[in-house]
Amino acid sequence: MALDGVHVRLEPLSLSHLAALTEIGLDPDLWRWTTQLVRSPQDMEEYVKGALAEQLRGVALPFATVHKGAGQGGRERVVGSTRFGAIEPAHRKVEIGWTWIGSYWQRSVVNTEAKYLMLRHAFETWGCVRVEFKTDRLNEPSRRALLRIGATEEGILRAHLITATGRVRDSVYFSIIAEEWPAVKAGLETKLRG
Repeated sequence: MALDGVHVRLEPLSLSHLAALTEIGLDPDLWRWTTQLVRSPQDMEEYVKGALAEQLRGVALPFATVHKGAGQGGRERVVGSTRFGAIEPAHRKVEIGWTWIGSYWQRSVVNTEAKYLMLRHAFETWGCVRVEFKTDRLNEPSRRALLRIGATEEGILRAHLITATGRVRDSVYFSIIAEEWPAVKAGLETKLRG
């Protein structure tokens, strides 16, 4: 299942995306706040295979983020990855995360439209009552971006995860719930038109 927008298409992640993801995804800044470091082509292969293994277990649905033609050379290309994770159908909730975008496409329409497509799918196709997000307490750009799309900060889980470097991370949780979706959707559509 692909999620298709005006500027972005989210394609089901596969090993066929590996070369393109490796080309743009070895920037250390992309992995600064994550629990997994990707520094080499082998690390990227492990990252993609790990996401696909989670998909096989039914707990994740990973995507390659494809920008549909604007930007460098005006051609369509893979610019990052994102996924649905922590899928809990019984509770009608899901997490959106594991998102990274090559530096050239950051602070552009790419992340806004990708989040819009995923949120729309979660609420309008799956019938979710809750979509959650989490980020490192120290990751201020991510926290601002989540507030910008309309998520509500819920709180901090202290000593929540251990990063690949061994640092103990506090995680900030955000959410959007079903009754908030119409207003969040309208706000995102306004941003995408602007």
